[in-house]
This record gives sequence, C-alpha cells and structure tokens, in this order.
Amino acid sequence: MTGRLLQHPILQYAYVVPDLDEGIRHWVEVMGAGPFYVLRNYLGNELTYRGQTSETRVHYAFGQAGPAQIQLIAQDDPGESIYRDMYAPGQGGFHHVCALVPPEQLAGQVARFTDAGFEIAGSMLTSQPAIYIDTRTAIGGFTELYGRSDRVAAFFDTVRSAHEGWDGVTDPLRERTDSSSR
Repeated sequence: MTGRLLQHPILQYAYVVPDLDEGIRHWVEVMGAGPFYVLRNYLGNELTYRGQTSETRVHYAFGQAGPAQIQLIAQDDPGESIYRDMYAPGQGGFHHVCALVPPEQLAGQVARFTDAGFEIAGSMLTSQPAIYIDTRTAIGGFTELYGRSDRVAAFFDTVRSAHEGWDGVTDPLRERTDSSSR
C-alpha cells in the first residue's frame, strides 16, 4: 500500500478526563471550547472491546474549539475499555482522533489500518458504526472511523454552529437525551 492510511479529514480530537463536569469547566475556561453537549452513562449499541461484547458505560461531552470538535470522555464504570487502555481512574489526556467515513467506504478504510498491522480495539453502533483502531504506536492514541450520514453530519454541524454563536458563558453544559443522533 502506498500513501497515507487515513483517507478522510480529522474532525474531532478526544480527551479522557477524570471528571466530566470539571473537564468541561477546564476546556471552557482555558481553551474557550464549548458549549458542550453531554451524554451520561452512555452504552453504545453492539459495544465491543477487544473482540468481546462490553457493557462498560461512559460519559461523553461534545464541544467545539475553533475548527475542531472536542470530545471529553469520563469513565466511572470499572469495566474494561479503550479509555482504560490508556488511562487509569483519575488520569486523563489525549485519547483519539475521529474521521467521518462514508458508509460505503468504511470497510475499506478499516482494512487499510488492519492491513498495516493495526488492531481493531473496539466498536459500537449509534446511528452509524464507530470503529476504534489502536494506533497508539503511530500517533500516541486511537483512531475512530465513524460512519458519515446526514444525521451524523448534522450533529457535528450543530456542535460547530452552537460554538460559533456562543458567548462563551451562557449554558456551557447542555444535556443530550437523544443518544442515537451521534
């Protein structure tokens, strides 16, 4: 194979944080990111970890910092996960990048990584499949390949638009109840 493995633009940078609310506060105050759309105790459909079914729940927050979406992840659940592969409870830092991939190209994009020797570390299904590739040896974190659909693209646009029209203060945390829209 020639050329780069990732054939789609990185649209999101994800970080594990010890406490979701504190992480949001920090990113709002320090980086001007936000507002953040929050899902608590989330369990993706058909969640897998290292080839096995998983029931590990996590908390997610999605915000924007300039042109990039920022995802914050906190895990209270003691279960195994791709997040615990990198960080013990109470620790945090950069975890993964995310690219949206058209569904008809997803299998081929995953194959580019696996053919290059990278393992699938986990997967889940929201409104589209999300595949997490263990690329820690190459980039210091994982790579999420997420199926692109009109619904997924609309969520990314919602987060970006909210940031562009946001005063940096009002309602920095917005609870999400429709977990299938991402």
